[in-house]
Amino acid sequence: MPLSAITPAEIAAPLAALLPTRRGARWTVSQAPYSIRNNVPTSRLTNGRHALIVAEEAGRIEVFADRPGMFPVHPDVVVDATDPGAVVTLAARVMLSVLPDLDRDQAHETGRTKGWDQVLTDRWAELSEVRYALLDLGAIVTTTTGINGPGLTWKSTTGGTWELGVHGQYRNIALTYDGPVSGLYAFLSIVGTPYAGHDEERAGSAFTRLLTNRFTWLSPVDDHEVTFGARRFPSGFIALPSTDEPTDHADDTRRVVAEIGALGVDLLLATTTHLI
Repeated sequence: MPLSAITPAEIAAPLAALLPTRRGARWTVSQAPYSIRNNVPTSRLTNGRHALIVAEEAGRIEVFADRPGMFPVHPDVVVDATDPGAVVTLAARVMLSVLPDLDRDQAHETGRTKGWDQVLTDRWAELSEVRYALLDLGAIVTTTTGINGPGLTWKSTTGGTWELGVHGQYRNIALTYDGPVSGLYAFLSIVGTPYAGHDEERAGSAFTRLLTNRFTWLSPVDDHEVTFGARRFPSGFIALPSTDEPTDHADDTRRVVAEIGALGVDLLLATTTHLI
């Protein structure tokens, strides 16, 4: 079938297959109970926890978050229906931003109705999902307790240390790293795609250019640090451990510290192989 003829019904099933199973529940596909666009075929994906609506409009595949009590008006993700990588692009963007947004909405509602202790309990259940996925891959995972709640820590094969924990008032999940910069490359290649890079000059030091030349969506803050840029999800930074560190040379062995926030568990479950 020509790519121009791809419809939501044909893209929904492969999209569902790329989204990870959560607590034994797979994503399933059905016909949507209502149409987003007039006379446009529409599919609904759900895993019992969240739901997505997929529709096609003028050669575009659109994904809408199906939020309780709200009729979707503006798509959360849009891709060109003729793009041969449309399904992978949709899955990446859904896991990078849409599902974390739905998780945060759900956490806020739980905090309002049941209290933030329940949110913390729910977050620990989510972290446990990641823990089991890491253990299945052979990682040695240690449970930690931080100021904001429980967490996990493990070593990567590159010698770096990862920590995954609950941070902030809203019990968001954040990932931190301390180790050789090369240990970040695999995960950053997932976090940074498929969004386009920016047009800023590759300013900064030899250290920041090591990262911004490889990942064009990163932006230098100063000679010691780069960030994911404004309006990016997830958000975060990568920096040298100290401002006293020299910045005029850099290679894959340079030790860095990093924090990546606003993460969703779905993305983590889909990328655990890049974290060990």
